[in-house]
Amino acid sequence: MEVWLASVFSAIIILITVFSMVRVLIIAFRRKEISLRKLVVYSTVSIVTGLVVASALPFGYQKIMEYIY
Repeated sequence: MEVWLASVFSAIIILITVFSMVRVLIIAFRRKEISLRKLVVYSTVSIVTGLVVASALPFGYQKIMEYIY
């Protein structure tokens, strides 16, 4: 139960972080600081990295809980 709860809260934090990164990238694109291609690439990398980390969290937390208990 604690693994699931920790994973959910961590996934929420990761979601907020990725959303903020994409917002910053959109602002940079509007100011012509980055190109459209960089916007797409950086946004995709941020989203995929967030998904990979969020999906791997339960396994990592499970290992930590096994060591503690």
